[in-house]
Amino acid sequence: MLERRVLTLWTETGRNVGDAAVLRTPCREAASPFTPETLRNIETLVKTFLERNDALGLAAPQIGISERIIVFRNKDFEEKNWSRKEDDYDVLVNPRITQSRGEPVKGAEGCLSCPDIQVEIDRFPEIKVRALDRYGKKLNRRYLDFLARIAQHEMDHLDGRLIVDYEGSLWYPKKKERFFAEVLGVRF
Repeated sequence: MLERRVLTLWTETGRNVGDAAVLRTPCREAASPFTPETLRNIETLVKTFLERNDALGLAAPQIGISERIIVFRNKDFEEKNWSRKEDDYDVLVNPRITQSRGEPVKGAEGCLSCPDIQVEIDRFPEIKVRALDRYGKKLNRRYLDFLARIAQHEMDHLDGRLIVDYEGSLWYPKKKERFFAEVLGVRF
């Protein structure tokens, strides 16, 4: 059984107003040194992420935790049954992009909180991030290409930003065109 349910902007029946309010609220910084609550939140986020086969990453607000914590795979992106060893994913607390390089690159992104759609989004191909690891130790990381895209996507969640907030092309199942026209308030 999943540790926590992933919040979504909509369900099969329409908009999910309660979840949307949580997803749209910017998160607070985690106290340093970590409080017992922050340590529990980190553990809950990691456990929930590791129980899923359909996630490359997960941000704390996606499971109803309003702290600046993200977790994401750092390899084996195509593998459903990846190893789930601690070296195979990164946990970042209070992450901040300190440098971005290169011309933004377009790429289609999906999101567990915006089911059934993909949006084409421009992301920097290289970023440097300053954060705390899951144990409270300071770290600086450099992420390139697809890994940089994943990190930027998850960090967006911490500010209440989702893929539907971008202007890029939108892909959705044609059989759900009417549903998404209503839920997203757009004309196709």
